[in-house]
Amino acid sequence: MGVSLLPSPAFLGLLLFSFVTLSLHPKPAVAITRHYKLDVMLQNVTRLCHTKSMVTVNGKFPGPRIVAREGDRLLIKVVNHVQNNISIHWHGIRQLRSGWADGPAYVTQCPIQTGQSYVYNYTIVGQRGTLWWHAHISWLRSTLYGPLIILPKLGTPYPFVKPYKEVPIIFGEWFNADPEAIINQALQTGGGPNVSDAYTINGLPGPLYNCSAKDTFKLKVKPGKTYLLRLINAALNDELFFSIANHTFTVVEADAVYVKPFDTKTLLIAPGQTTNVLLKTKPHHPNAKFFMTARPYVTGQGTFDNSTVAGILEYEESHKTIQSSHSTKKLPLFKPNLPPLNDTSFATKFTSKLRSLANAQFPANVPQKVDRHFFFTVGLGTNSCPQNQTCQGPNGTMFAASVNNVSFAMPTTALLQAHHFGQSKDVYTPDFPVNPLTPFNYTGNPPNNTIVSNGTKLVVLPFNTTVELIMQDTSILGAESHPLHLHGFNFFVVGQGFGNFDPNKDPANFNLIDPVERNTVGVPSGGWVAIRFLADNPGVWFMHCHLEVHTSWGLKMAWVVLDGKLPNQKLLPPPADLPRC
Repeated sequence: MGVSLLPSPAFLGLLLFSFVTLSLHPKPAVAITRHYKLDVMLQNVTRLCHTKSMVTVNGKFPGPRIVAREGDRLLIKVVNHVQNNISIHWHGIRQLRSGWADGPAYVTQCPIQTGQSYVYNYTIVGQRGTLWWHAHISWLRSTLYGPLIILPKLGTPYPFVKPYKEVPIIFGEWFNADPEAIINQALQTGGGPNVSDAYTINGLPGPLYNCSAKDTFKLKVKPGKTYLLRLINAALNDELFFSIANHTFTVVEADAVYVKPFDTKTLLIAPGQTTNVLLKTKPHHPNAKFFMTARPYVTGQGTFDNSTVAGILEYEESHKTIQSSHSTKKLPLFKPNLPPLNDTSFATKFTSKLRSLANAQFPANVPQKVDRHFFFTVGLGTNSCPQNQTCQGPNGTMFAASVNNVSFAMPTTALLQAHHFGQSKDVYTPDFPVNPLTPFNYTGNPPNNTIVSNGTKLVVLPFNTTVELIMQDTSILGAESHPLHLHGFNFFVVGQGFGNFDPNKDPANFNLIDPVERNTVGVPSGGWVAIRFLADNPGVWFMHCHLEVHTSWGLKMAWVVLDGKLPNQKLLPPPADLPRC
């Protein structure tokens, strides 16, 4: 039976008419509403010859990609089909006036209970680039995560060469055991948690692990093309070095903010961070394959997963190469050289190359005057062992972590609700210390007393306050790099250094012209970092170390930003389906 595939004259006329009208009246890029449904469900997954039933979104590991354009509104319905409480964070999304959709459990919402659902409703304002989403309760983000890709507005080009293809690469950690059991046991005993069994690239550990060769991520490329790799570190507890043998990256974006492009053979990416790189492939088929590997950058004294994840970069065969009888089986496989595990010098050099574009189209609006100065120590400490219990932390204590020696105690009701409805009594106090209550030589010999205080304390900021925050690592239980993530804002990294911050000398060297703008920054091991941000987003905003073990131990706090005077400076009322505690 013949079917006519030619369009009717009437249809052609309509097409021509719409084309002409569109050409005569070019419309600005139209924002749309995008709907997604995330079903949180158990799924059997096998890696390293271990099969386990684990919490996933839509049965996928990693979870599905969420794609939108700058200006779009997202309505994401999350349905909880598992026994665990669930909440999802949209990491790096500003959530202007939509704090109810930010996602950290007991901070902006109560978690979604078994059999319940919640619609995360937010608009992407003035952002484009690679972000990601993940569970924000206990250690569930070990399996609940995926890319969140924001394309520029229609018709707006990238400020770099248009890539031939875009590829998300998301690093993770695989545990043969249940991560929830691991952290629960560690919190009971006071000791350090067991480490992961493998790192993964897009959920796959690769051929350097036993029983894993079939689970290898392969990136197939064509010669002479430019690929945009959207790199995301979703690992629980490890900063990672990443490199592709015999290839160079051009870094063009960090944490969904464009940067001045620079070339590097290896990059460093902390949990919570994203980095976009251009990969220019070789002009001709190289008759070889190339390992892409990642392994940890380690500064602390605890145990860690000292293994390497590998994927393979393969060039597609053209007809010519196939005819010249190069079978892919025989091609040599090159391996990259990654820096030593504790290479802080590389880490410092790499991060110092990151600079904002700071041009007319993408300005760096660095606060030049500061309304409020804060100095926070970040690091480890201890809690006393409860009576009649043996603890496995340092000298029979329990591991803890703190900001200004306050180990944050999570409330049982959400902070944002308590603030919004004026019911903060018995939930939190607004007296988080602006400076350490007991100053000491932060990076010198640690004090004898390492016991932390515990409390639910917040900092309160009037709307539009400009903030400068110095975060100082401490040597208590060992100096360590801490990737600190601030919800609800991007901040400018205006300075960093080693040793103790000197308020008299160091600010003179701050970069207030083109500092990198991001949402997660590594506090250098045995050093400090200075950030500035404008508190222009009303709500309650979590700030915590993105090494999940440190968050569990209390290295977290929150900022309350009050409503402004104008209607568009006030937090919107909570949605009707906001989960109850």
